[in-house]
Amino acid sequence: MKAEVRQAVAHLEAPFSVLDLDAAVANAVDMTVRAQGTPIRLASKSIRIPELMKRILELDGFHGILAYNLNEAIWLVREHECSDIVVAYPTANKDALKELNACDTLRAQITLMVDSAEHLDFIDEHVPGHEELRVCLDVDASLEFGPVHIGALRSPVRTPQDAATITRDIVRRPGFTLVGVMAYEGQIAGTTDSSPAIAVMKSLSTRELAARRSKVVQAVTDIAGPLEFVNGGGTGSIETTSQEKVITEIGAGSGVIGPALFDHYRTFTPEPAEWFVLPVVRRPSPQTVTIAGGGRVASGAMGKDRLPVVDWPSGLQMSPLEGPGEVQTPLTGSSARNLRLGDHVWFRHAKAGEQCEFAESVVVVSEGQIYDEWLTYRGAGFSFT
Repeated sequence: MKAEVRQAVAHLEAPFSVLDLDAAVANAVDMTVRAQGTPIRLASKSIRIPELMKRILELDGFHGILAYNLNEAIWLVREHECSDIVVAYPTANKDALKELNACDTLRAQITLMVDSAEHLDFIDEHVPGHEELRVCLDVDASLEFGPVHIGALRSPVRTPQDAATITRDIVRRPGFTLVGVMAYEGQIAGTTDSSPAIAVMKSLSTRELAARRSKVVQAVTDIAGPLEFVNGGGTGSIETTSQEKVITEIGAGSGVIGPALFDHYRTFTPEPAEWFVLPVVRRPSPQTVTIAGGGRVASGAMGKDRLPVVDWPSGLQMSPLEGPGEVQTPLTGSSARNLRLGDHVWFRHAKAGEQCEFAESVVVVSEGQIYDEWLTYRGAGFSFT
């Protein structure tokens, strides 16, 4: 953390959240360099700050949004004039589907995610006689060895044959236009470089997926014709994903924020750009202080890498018997002796975006000064689930 960022907000009463805008923009530019000319579709779930999303999308190398919720996508189009939004996950929200169908602008700007005839049936049943809807086919990108499945449990579409079957169904049904294919390799992009075994797994998966993804896309285009986009990747696999000839764009966003998980990657090192700041409220012992609040354990399989980290002051550790509590977090270490009631302790969340569910706004710092205060999704009155 830059000392000037900390100094710029030293007078504020904690709790509050901080965004280093200069670091975020620098991280975003670095992502485009890593992508080697392949456009990046910004993953909104990793940001959840509309004004920051707008700033990043103005940079060369970024285009469009990878949203996580259809209601979110509708809101971004209507309230923030966003365009070209792919909803990364299927939706079963009947009201949102009806709202999408009723508006020419929404239908033109938003692409739905499907991976089965069941999704198509659901839309046909609850929005009968719907207008032409843009859809993207979600393909399983995980690595499999017999019964062993390494990666996210997402789509049932895995092989070129699977893709051909669902593509035929999409093409022959009225009211659907297949415009893209998406395959997110979470076991590569979202797995920290924690051991030689992980490195081997990532290497094997990268080669296997590149060959299979190419065949899947060929199977789809043989039936549906040319696609508008083929989306893959994530912040952690930008370099390898961009080398695949069939990839036209990379979905990524966490690298803009540089959360704590990225402290454990070897191929890139983003600059930390977002923190939550909590106050010291009591001292159980000379080398222990208690912080008001805490929590913010990241989603995913539970482990130490899902916990927030103390970024400042250095030399503080969480109690192994308590960890980051919802209403209090004890911290021990030599730095605790110098902390007084009301002093700030700076934390970084393990996964980008999720911290914004705890904050209504972020204090934006640029060039060592408070630049602005920007609303998060929650601050705008929304929690998209």
